[in-house]
Amino acid sequence: MKNISGKWIISVIVILGLFVVFWPSSDSKLSAKEKNIYKEIKTFNEVLDMVQKNYVDQVDSSMLIQGAINGMIKTLDPHSAFMTPEVYKGLEEETQGHFGGLGIEITLVKDVLTVVSPIEDTPAYKAGVKAGDQIIKIDGKSTKDISIVEAVKKLRGKKGTKVTITIMRESMIKPQNIVLTRAEIQVKS
Repeated sequence: MKNISGKWIISVIVILGLFVVFWPSSDSKLSAKEKNIYKEIKTFNEVLDMVQKNYVDQVDSSMLIQGAINGMIKTLDPHSAFMTPEVYKGLEEETQGHFGGLGIEITLVKDVLTVVSPIEDTPAYKAGVKAGDQIIKIDGKSTKDISIVEAVKKLRGKKGTKVTITIMRESMIKPQNIVLTRAEIQVKS
């Protein structure tokens, strides 16, 4: 996967914005849907330009664009997530056969980090973590507004290191802390 720099992303958006502004007068060839998409891109470009010029503090354009992309993906479904090329590369390297982790598959259900299933014979499975458990804290820090990518980064780590997850499930009156020692997790392909 090629490394995409912030300048490259901004350049693409500016070019798309210019493309929309200077689109030939043969508008009749475009469908209504296509016209609307170009109009929205033009609006995005104008807003980005206004923020860059008028915001009280200096802004990082790359961060603004990443935020816009994350917002767009978040409107899809709880299983979709955007990864920057750097994060994707790191995740790809970690999943090339094995990694240090807890042995759980996770997702977001109504913005709550939730266990899809523990993997048999892993630290999470042995500690009694169950499908449907909500992970409300990782090492004492709330998982409210956490992305899947961020959660995976916090849950994975060097084999033998510890992580505390705080879970809540329907049958519990109050949350439960579970201290887990990361183990080598084999990725089944």
